[in-house]
Amino acid sequence: MKKLLAVFVLVLNVQLLAAQTTEAVVRKVADQVLKETVLGFQGVENKQFYASAAAVPQGVPVKYASPYTGWHYTHGVLNLAMIDLGRLLGEQKYVDYAARHVAFGFDNYRVFEQRFQSGVKHYAYPYGEFFTMDELDDFGAMSASILEVYQQVKRPAYKAYLEKAAKHLTEERLRLLDRTFVRAFPYQNTLWADDLYMSVPFLVRMGKFTGQQKYLEEAVTQVLNFTKYLWDEKEELYWHTWYSDLKRNGVAHWGRCNGWVLLAQVHLLDYLPANHPQRARLIQLLERQILGIAKYQSAEGLWHQVLDKPDSYLESSCSAMFVYGVAHAVNHGWIDPRYASIATSGWEGLKKYKIDEQGRLKDICVGTGIQDNLVFYYTRPVGINEKHGTGPLLDAGVEILKLEKRGK
Repeated sequence: MKKLLAVFVLVLNVQLLAAQTTEAVVRKVADQVLKETVLGFQGVENKQFYASAAAVPQGVPVKYASPYTGWHYTHGVLNLAMIDLGRLLGEQKYVDYAARHVAFGFDNYRVFEQRFQSGVKHYAYPYGEFFTMDELDDFGAMSASILEVYQQVKRPAYKAYLEKAAKHLTEERLRLLDRTFVRAFPYQNTLWADDLYMSVPFLVRMGKFTGQQKYLEEAVTQVLNFTKYLWDEKEELYWHTWYSDLKRNGVAHWGRCNGWVLLAQVHLLDYLPANHPQRARLIQLLERQILGIAKYQSAEGLWHQVLDKPDSYLESSCSAMFVYGVAHAVNHGWIDPRYASIATSGWEGLKKYKIDEQGRLKDICVGTGIQDNLVFYYTRPVGINEKHGTGPLLDAGVEILKLEKRGK
């Protein structure tokens, strides 16, 4: 009887959420993130809370007090989404969320930088990504969000960081001979689809901020080159990787990496001048990807962890990314409005199957590297309100809200 009652309550909650307006759902999601975010640190062993890095005793190992505290590309995505939501709804608390997050990082990173020991993995230290910039993950998306915050908070340290990040990105990062960004792992000069998002949103904003065309041209080059190496003509999807040493792609059309590629193209088109010689070509590539992923949308309106493998689980972060990308493209007139149904079906699927009554997103694939077997992708764990999914979900909600307003 209790089990039957629990099922009934769950079904009722799902129905109530599905019946809520898009704005109500998006507010609930954003407010849950606000609730879960705790800016501070917690002792790994003593479990004590420290409100600042300066309060952490020497030699006491600590971690972030909440997953939303850190300095990671996912935090950059979330900050941008919160800012967009706040601007759309006229709600300063969401814009302030990003400003507080960025400020906390700048106020606290130096303590850990001073205690950093060579030979230790940078991500083992809070804010290790901040002061090392070892990977594009560490600073690209965060820099894009800092640039947005800087429009309101003219803190000199922000500008200095942005200039350092831009120089590091454009002059010091590992590349192929044709300037494509690559990584030194898991093998030398490995191309990761994810890195298109880790670079392009920052590049295009830096182009607008400085007025220097070189940043936009760099972003265009990356989109064209990533497409050259990763696009699968047969399946009409992007591969997760390309190995320079083997001159071949990896094994998976991973959902979220396709989402990162889609989002990077959207950010580029947002900033690219209407008369740019490559604009028509870039819109064509975006539409081609949208029509490609549309073939793999499930009956629930969602997409699978491995897009062309329907026996892999329905994954929330990539589904949210695709909803956002398609709705954004329709809202800006880049693709025909009839394709809006791809996004609206995906949004309804997220509400019905993946967002719980508290506004938390379920079944978000955790951070994922590159492996040479599909089992790795099939068996990646999932989390609830895991940091890889909440930003894309808010992005999706914002664009669906705009889409609904267009239809009125």
